[in-house]
Order: sequence, then C-alpha cells, then structure tokens
Amino acid sequence: MGTPVRRSAISNSKIRRANETMRLIITTSVGIMFGFYMGTSFPVISLTKVNLPSNVFPSIDLTYIEEKYSGLSTQALLNVWSSLRGWKSISDKFSNTKIWVPTNPRGAERLPPGIIVAESDMYTRRKWGLPGEDLLIKPRYLITFTVGYDQKNNIDAAVKKLTENFTVMLFHYDGRASEWDEFEWSKRAIHVSARKQTKWWYAKRFLHPGIVAPYDYIFIWDEDLGVENFDPEEYIKLVKKHGLDISQPALSPESGMTWEMTRRRNDTEVHKDTQERPGWCTDPLLPPCAAFVEIMAPVFSRNAWRCVWHMIQNDLVHGWGLDFALRKCVEPAHDKIGVVDSQCIVHQTVPSLGNQGQAENGRAPWEGVRERCRNEWNMFRDRLDMAEKAYFVAMGINLPNSTAH
Repeated sequence: MGTPVRRSAISNSKIRRANETMRLIITTSVGIMFGFYMGTSFPVISLTKVNLPSNVFPSIDLTYIEEKYSGLSTQALLNVWSSLRGWKSISDKFSNTKIWVPTNPRGAERLPPGIIVAESDMYTRRKWGLPGEDLLIKPRYLITFTVGYDQKNNIDAAVKKLTENFTVMLFHYDGRASEWDEFEWSKRAIHVSARKQTKWWYAKRFLHPGIVAPYDYIFIWDEDLGVENFDPEEYIKLVKKHGLDISQPALSPESGMTWEMTRRRNDTEVHKDTQERPGWCTDPLLPPCAAFVEIMAPVFSRNAWRCVWHMIQNDLVHGWGLDFALRKCVEPAHDKIGVVDSQCIVHQTVPSLGNQGQAENGRAPWEGVRERCRNEWNMFRDRLDMAEKAYFVAMGINLPNSTAH
C-alpha cells in the first residue's frame, strides 16, 4: 500500500507542477499580449508583437488569475479582455487605411481634421500644471514696437498705458533684448531680436495671421511715439464705434507729419477724409484724401491684417507705398479706414532708421536708407499695378484707358 501512495503523491505533485508551469506560461503570455495591446492603444510605448495561436486564449484559467490578482473579479477580467480584443479589431481595421483630406491646410492633408490646430497665439505658457489653467486672462489686443535700447524710456511710458488686455511684443533691431529686463513688464513681454531690420520685416516673419488670430486688433507701432494724451482702451472703443478696420491715432500739431489726413482735429472723434494740397488727390475718396493712414502707428482689425499680411512683400522691408494700398483690404475703404482724433499721439521723428544704414561712396548712412525707401515705393507700386492688370486680363476684363485684350 505504501508504494502506490508514494507513486500517487509523486504523480500528483508532477501534475501540480505541470499545471502551475502551464498557468505561469499562460499568465506570462496574457501579460505580453496585454502589453502589446496597450502598445497599440498608446503608440508612445513600443513593444514587440507576439503572435500566439488563437486556441491558447479559451484555455486560460481565469480562476487561477483571479486568485493571483484577487482584487479583480472574473467578470472584470473578461471585460478587460473583451475591450482589448475590441481595440485590436479597430486597430486592424484602420492599420492599412491612409488619411488624405484635400480640404485640410496645405501640408496637413494626411492628418485627421479633428487633430488639426490651424491657428496659434502669442500667449506664454507655464511648464507645469494643466494647460487649461495656464491663462487667467487671454489678452485681446497685440501691440508691437520695433525698438532700440536708446528709446527705452519712450517705450516704457507707452507700455505703462496698456491694460492686461494687451500682449506686448518688442522687435529689437540693435540686439540688446536682455537689457530691457530692468523693466518689470519686460519679463512678461515677447522679445524678438534681429539686428538692423525694419518693422515690416519683422511683421512679415512673426505676425502671420494664423499666429495673431486670437487678437481683435493688432498695433504695429514705431518707437518714437509720445502717448501722454493716449488711452488705449478708449481708442479701441472709438474704433469699434466708428467701424474702423484700419486706423491710427491723430498726430498732435507738434508732431512731425507729411500728410494732412493724420493731423488732429478738435471738433470730432474720428475723421475719414481731408482736404490736401492742390493736385495731391485725384479722387476725394482715395489716398491721401481718404482711405488712408500712415505706416508709423497703424492699427488693424484681425480681418484687415489677414489681408494686409499677404500684401506685404518679403523683400520690400521699409513699407513705403503700403499705406496707399491698404484700402484694397477693406470695403468700402473710405468708410473703414480713419484717424481717431480723440486719442492723439506725438510723432517725435527720431531718425533711428537712418542710423541703421551704412556709409558708402562718401554718403552718410541715412542717405542710402532713404534712397532704398524711395526705390521700394516705386517697386511696390509697379508690382501691384502689374499684378492687377494681369488679373483683369486673365479674367477678360478691359481696364479703362487700357489697350490690353
């Protein structure tokens, strides 16, 4: 009787060890498969795919697994397993499907439309916490100044006039960006530095409409503007009240000015036309008598800037002539472009731009800069005229006084 009992014990022991080994193998396999399926659900994790025979899974001893992981019920394990198999089915279904959506932004045709973020912003972000909690207030207006450090006090006075509704962006043409940290507000501003560049060079490269889209209005200002009699929030109210898509504050009489259109009037909040010198206006509704502001302190609505940005030429950096063409971006231009008299500024005419030139052939630096300004005006005008004529010819439209067919 002793020997059969011993043999039975040995046999049962071997069977138990075999069962435990099999359970261990199956459990390990399930773990590998779980890891694999998690890998397909969350592509950040990279696992090696393991192909197991389908008849392995029906033989899984869920009782043993439930014993091993007592916190989970058999039904819970079955639910997890069912979910994983469902994810596998979805993954298999779409693994060979390529996305191509022609209406997506150029270059993003291969992305599912639901993931595309076509626009961005200038809001600075924290490196911690939840993204949705980064911003207590989202500024509604963007103001940019193209600056040199020598004009720091002027810019400081202007920025201190602004409210929390403004994002401040400084374009540094002298490379001295870090020195502005003496001002507390500078630590919250956005700084872009590129030596000896103009504000339209910066605007074309850093103020894409898709980047400034969150802002209702974009101020693109020079550094030599006095703001003692300027209230930015009141200015915005007047711009909205009078329906201006492109505007500027009026210039005080002590300012340096070229055009009568920008001169301040004392009898009105806003004016949209003027009387210029004889022979200067071919049409009372066209620049410089109407539909006109200068390029020293323009303010654009979001929609107007989207058009103006596309009109700015990549290589013509001074912007001369641009102010005469702004009217093409709003309709009717003589009603949507105007000068705000109730909020005025002083144009101090600091010759910082000329100082960024280079002396050549015995000429002072500013002379070369001024010559290029005039050349760019002519080049821009010619390009615009040729582009418009080419368009109308292509459309089969004969322009007045034109022999083009």
